[in-house]
Amino acid sequence: MNTVGTYEAKTHLAEILGRVAAGERITILKHGVPVAILQPPDPSKSTPTREVIAQLRQFRAGRRLDGVTVREMMEEGRR
Repeated sequence: MNTVGTYEAKTHLAEILGRVAAGERITILKHGVPVAILQPPDPSKSTPTREVIAQLRQFRAGRRLDGVTVREMMEEGRR
């Protein structure tokens, strides 16, 4: 497993992400202590886009805002 410091990770992020996309697993260290691991996604854990959209539509079915606008909900959350 390869390691990089936080400064190097920030400075060379595009290059590091390319390495991860190629299958490499990289640990990011902050002052010598591991703080994150970058690794390629597990394809078996991804959900097809169409399935996600279907789940969202099913979730929305039957739910109403009862006259409340999205803007009002956003303002409510800021208080």
